[in-house]
Amino acid sequence: MEKPLFIDTHAHLDDARYDVDRGDVVKRAKDAGLKNVITIGCWSASRGFDGALAVVRNNDFAYLSLGVHPHEAGQAGDDVFALIRRLALDEAFRVVAIGETGLDYHYEHSPRATHDRQKAVFIKHIQLARELNLPLIIHSREADKDTMEILESEGAKQGVFHCFSGDVAHARRALDMGFYLSFAGIVTFPKAVSVREVIKALPIERMLIETDCPYLAPSPHRGKRNEPAFVAHTAQEIAKIKKMSLADVARITTANAEQLFGLEKSEAIKIAYPIRNSLYLNVTNRCSNYCSFCAKFKSYTVKGHYLRLQQEPTFEEVLKAIGDNPLEYDEVVFCGFGEPLLRLDLVKKIGMLLKKMGCKIRIDTDGLANLVHGRNVLPELGFVDFISVSLNAPDSATYQRLIKTPFGEAAYPAILFFLREAKKHIAKVVASVVAVPGLDVEACRKVAEDELGVGFRVREYDNVG
Repeated sequence: MEKPLFIDTHAHLDDARYDVDRGDVVKRAKDAGLKNVITIGCWSASRGFDGALAVVRNNDFAYLSLGVHPHEAGQAGDDVFALIRRLALDEAFRVVAIGETGLDYHYEHSPRATHDRQKAVFIKHIQLARELNLPLIIHSREADKDTMEILESEGAKQGVFHCFSGDVAHARRALDMGFYLSFAGIVTFPKAVSVREVIKALPIERMLIETDCPYLAPSPHRGKRNEPAFVAHTAQEIAKIKKMSLADVARITTANAEQLFGLEKSEAIKIAYPIRNSLYLNVTNRCSNYCSFCAKFKSYTVKGHYLRLQQEPTFEEVLKAIGDNPLEYDEVVFCGFGEPLLRLDLVKKIGMLLKKMGCKIRIDTDGLANLVHGRNVLPELGFVDFISVSLNAPDSATYQRLIKTPFGEAAYPAILFFLREAKKHIAKVVASVVAVPGLDVEACRKVAEDELGVGFRVREYDNVG
């Protein structure tokens, strides 16, 4: 099993509460599996950014974001933004974002009479981030309407709403603008029902995790000084809500952070990759079909795994990728970013070997293997425990509209035959559809359950894995 590696995307490691043991705090973070921390340099009139700069100088796993918190907006002049620009252009300080910045109407550090000043400073951050091509870290408290209006009017499209606590509608609006949402220890609080609803409703591919330390310590540390090591509690709660493993949440949110902030990463191409407690095998990127909704036209990353093969793996390479103990997984699934049954001989050879070891085997397929190979291949798949077939339409005309297939009108009848025939050889057979907007899902269900007598599954649109 993979070891979880986290990135705390919002920490205040320059806070005076760490002065007595900052080194120990950093060590605990690394011991807890943190790959990186982004420490937030919030300017002050007395110290400037000195504390945050010192943190980055002394800790090579820390990156830096620089900004003026809304509470300090009344004191920040143009010289502060000139300083941020100069520091951001100096590679020694590893500046990866601008902020935190935004609007805060909760406390009256910046009284309502000076809200215009907050807005003006916020806009300066947005303009500077655009100039430097850096993402924004957004702070918004009791100011969501004004915050969103300013971001939209300024055309901001890159950044994250830190410590997100809005509702689902607000979250969707932020995602539509191109922003990520970051969640802190609040998600572990019993009364944080609305935040957990947001996490449940939205794709994890647009989520980050943070501590906002030394504030907002999660359960079971609530009421104590927070620190980066505690970000694992937030990840664990998200895993529980999303019904994923902790490793899944760590891997995906880490990949998200690396993508947004341009952090150094190694995109190792995956042949075997875990999601939840299943091991997936990526044996080809080829497909017969061109599905209008296929996610790989946007990205080859699935749940934090990079799947764009440079070449198709050999039998030996697949075995090596599987590792010594495939039985630790609930199932082994032939399902990468391509149609696995295009490599029927390899699937059979690997599948039968794994079956002899005691593994449960699943294949996710487009159901067109009989047309590809010119014969009924189902009798050759007796080693398979579960097959999921992409039905994707209630009739041939709809299938042709959604999917460009070289088999033309022969494709849809071939899928129906494949599903009927599969029942003779495989214990569990399911027809799946992607919930493309406008698709008659209930009509698809009737085809699967009533006409074919197989199981039925609806897959979320624009959500893979």
